[in-house]
Amino acid sequence: MHDSLVIGAGQGGLASSYALKRRGIEHVVLDRDSGPGGAWQHRWDALTMDDVHGVADLPDSTAPGRSPERANVVIPEYFGEYESEHDLPVERPVKVTRVEAEDGARQGPLVLTADDGRTWRTRTLVNATGTWTRPFVPAYPGASSFAGEQSHTVTYPGQEHFRGKRVAVIGGGASAVQFIGQIADIVWVTRREPVWRDGFDGLEVVTGIEERAVQGLPTQSVVSGTALSLRPQEYEASRLGAYDRRLPMFERIEPEGLRWADGRFERVDILLWATGFRPAIDHLAPLHLRSSAGGIALERVPGNVQGATAAALDPRIHFVGYGPSASTIGASRAARQAARAVEKYLAEDRSRD
Repeated sequence: MHDSLVIGAGQGGLASSYALKRRGIEHVVLDRDSGPGGAWQHRWDALTMDDVHGVADLPDSTAPGRSPERANVVIPEYFGEYESEHDLPVERPVKVTRVEAEDGARQGPLVLTADDGRTWRTRTLVNATGTWTRPFVPAYPGASSFAGEQSHTVTYPGQEHFRGKRVAVIGGGASAVQFIGQIADIVWVTRREPVWRDGFDGLEVVTGIEERAVQGLPTQSVVSGTALSLRPQEYEASRLGAYDRRLPMFERIEPEGLRWADGRFERVDILLWATGFRPAIDHLAPLHLRSSAGGIALERVPGNVQGATAAALDPRIHFVGYGPSASTIGASRAARQAARAVEKYLAEDRSRD
């Protein structure tokens, strides 16, 4: 039996492994991908290091800077080198499909099961699975009747794919802003009026997200609370008015396009859903951690808004990259807190034995 297991080898998983190793805690990292890089290895080829909104340093390391190189090459190389340099115990590919308590109680061993039937037993768990594998597309009347192509941020094929096509970009987040800056002929649709910023109070944003997590409310991403801004490569699209022609949400989807309640119709060839992601935590369902409000309540750490990692209902379970730590910099900070809490739990658990 392991002292701890980490699920996921992205930013949060690697930072967690580093922090656990620093404290001498025996553990293994289980990663679903065949190689290093986390979600970054699946990003579209056109996304360069100049395009990304920033990658935080992994602990005791310096992240790659801006460049015209592909992000889905540079960051996986960085993660792979980090794994090797610090001799992190990553096993792959392992897709964990189920986590349950061996005795059904809130103490004792946890059992992880992979899709190929393999199992692992552990005293504690750090879940760092992120959101990339859970793209969200809202249900709308007529969606199945659309005769054109539908895509999501997770499958974005690059701007060349959309040349000569009329594209509906649906969503009001950072990805939507980036897509609009790349695609010539667009219809932009959002549920709410976009909020633009020149700056923001990061602590205020994360504190609000932490409050929701402590209450067990469904999580919001850190990015969703920072409003929108333009990068230099999007200034030309802004000058041409691309961001001034936003429309409210349509009523239904028809074979040739979108229909609004007032009768307005926009013909489009492609629906590009930039509608975000949900936490990839379905494998934890057997632990019954969700509150009646729909989220997983986390324990607050006074004075550390990104330190809320422990599941309020089960001190064996920690979340890194969930709620207030759902950013590259937040994940590394939360990893340190999770490792401290795991160390404390293991000491108490052994004293009970």
